[in-house]
Amino acid sequence: MVPLLRRALTIGLVPAHTCLKKKREAAMLTAEDNRFLTESDAGTPMGEMIRRFWVPALLSEELPEADGAPKKITVLGEELLAFRDTKGRVGIIDQYCPHRGTNLWLGRNEECGIRCVYHGWKFDITGQCTDMPTSYPDLNAKDHMQIKAYPAREWGGMVWAYMGPAEKMPELPHMELALVPESHRFVSKKWQDCNWVQALEGSIDTAHFTYAHLVFDKKENEDLDLDKHLVMPINRMTGDLTRWIAKDPRPVIRVEPHAAGLVIGGGRVTETDDLYWRIAQYLMPFHTYTPSALPGQTIFGQTFVPYTDCNCWIYCYAWNPERPLTDDERHSYANGGAIFPEIDENYVPLRTKANNYMIDRKAQRTSSYMGIKGVSEQDAAVQDSQGEIQDRPREHLGPTDLGIMRFRKLVMDTARDLQAGIEPPAARAHEAYAVRSGACVTHKSKTLPDVMVERFGEATGLVSALL
Repeated sequence: MVPLLRRALTIGLVPAHTCLKKKREAAMLTAEDNRFLTESDAGTPMGEMIRRFWVPALLSEELPEADGAPKKITVLGEELLAFRDTKGRVGIIDQYCPHRGTNLWLGRNEECGIRCVYHGWKFDITGQCTDMPTSYPDLNAKDHMQIKAYPAREWGGMVWAYMGPAEKMPELPHMELALVPESHRFVSKKWQDCNWVQALEGSIDTAHFTYAHLVFDKKENEDLDLDKHLVMPINRMTGDLTRWIAKDPRPVIRVEPHAAGLVIGGGRVTETDDLYWRIAQYLMPFHTYTPSALPGQTIFGQTFVPYTDCNCWIYCYAWNPERPLTDDERHSYANGGAIFPEIDENYVPLRTKANNYMIDRKAQRTSSYMGIKGVSEQDAAVQDSQGEIQDRPREHLGPTDLGIMRFRKLVMDTARDLQAGIEPPAARAHEAYAVRSGACVTHKSKTLPDVMVERFGEATGLVSALL
């Protein structure tokens, strides 16, 4: 029997009567399915489903002052313009003036509106024309001129846009990073050269940590010996946690649905009857929380927003529910620590596909499994290498990919339901987004809901959807 299938049968992920060939056929996507999953323009099923949710469009810090310079943005393939008006409110409108097509980025941000520099037409944050100097005043033509505009809200250090039907607009998701004081969080973003789906799938794949982020210290001519050479890749991880990750590349994967998405747990063997659980969160339609935080530690998350189908902005954030972040933590995150990459003034990582992520082949032999500096950069390298849009019909999934399979099924089923007139339930479940990810060590007999209660406690409300 194939080893991966044998383990899957042992831990109950694959029914005993299911052969490997049938399992692969069921997990693989067709080319049509892959297009369905990855296309996000207006009018596509997945794009319309995403537009039923609030979407991060840029960071609040990108519009630092009232009546300041506007900013060109592209979200879900749409070219838009963001600006902060005289009253400090953020507007997200069409980039182009409806008069003669001039780009409003050239415009003057003044007195609660953007004025086109070509003929002076002016638009407020709702897209309403408030002045039309080229028309006769008695015609009131400006009152009948409206350009595309999306509702915008500032929430958790980000500017969010709602791009769906006005009558379907939900509340903002109650993600904990937006509920804690500003002093308790850090928010940034990074550019990535691939489709949003494969970047997100990497973030909920707890198995890849064994190889992609492995750190060791040995001589070039030595064979890798984990007991001798292993070092901690993240300074908050103890030697035991690092060793368990390094030695067990096939964690037991358990997935549980809840109102906002999925809990994805990966349990690795220890030297006892306990499992080391790393618990990730996937929240509809494109948010994930990393699975490493122990009690009291800072939690990390990411939001994967399509720019076009071939690239995306990834919003990266850290928050601590119990205390303010320290100056040292903020400095680390701003300079490539934890899940954050080193970036330039435009939020583009210094290590990208264009420079081969500055891969160091000597370091790959002596200190880093990938030879690329930074956890974020390591993730980007493997995800970008799959192509701008991964060719999923060619892949062969295994038991550690259960979370990936369940994610795909959830978002594709939700998009298909929307085509049939059924609105996404998670869009209305804003309070269900107040969940956490984290890690713990507990007996192997525990179910994932039991593990969640042991880690987070029943009283927090963070696991109520599972009970």
